[in-house]
Amino acid sequence: MTQLEDIYNTYFKDVFLYVYSLSGDKHIAEDITSETFIKALTSLDSFKGNSDIRVWLCQIAKNSYYSYLRKNKSSVDLESVSESASGDNVEQEIAISEASMKVHEVIQNLKEPYKKVFTLRVFGELSFKQIGKLFGKSENWACVTYHRAREKIKARSEDYR
Repeated sequence: MTQLEDIYNTYFKDVFLYVYSLSGDKHIAEDITSETFIKALTSLDSFKGNSDIRVWLCQIAKNSYYSYLRKNKSSVDLESVSESASGDNVEQEIAISEASMKVHEVIQNLKEPYKKVFTLRVFGELSFKQIGKLFGKSENWACVTYHRAREKIKARSEDYR
C-alpha cells in the first residue's frame, strides 16, 4: 500500500464527517472529500508535519468547502430561497441565516488555539483526548480550552444582539 492509500483509508471517514457537518449535504461532502484528497496528493510534499495530518486534511477540506460556497453562492442562495418561499418562513430563515453567519464570523475571529480546538470538537467530532494529543497537551487542557472558546463565542455573539 502506498502512503496516500494509508492516509486515505485512515482519514477518509473523519474528513467526510467533518465536511458533512459543515455542508449538511451528503453529495457535497463526498465531492469535497474527494477534492481534499486530490489536493493532499498534489501537495503532500508541502506537509511539514507541524500538525497532525488529520488537522491538515480538515483544513484543506474546510478551505475547499468555502471555495465551493463562494463559487456556488448565487445558486445555493436561490435554491434555498425557492425551497422555503412560503412567505412566513422566508423572514425566519433569513434571520437564522444571518445569525449563522455572525456565529461563523465570531468563530473565525477567535484566536488560536481556541478556534482550532472548538472547530475540531464541534465540526470534527473529536474527543478531548484526541484534541489534546493533536496539540501535545492533556485532555484537561483541551476541555478547558474548548469551554473557554464557547464562553468567548457566547460573549461575542451577545454583542451582535
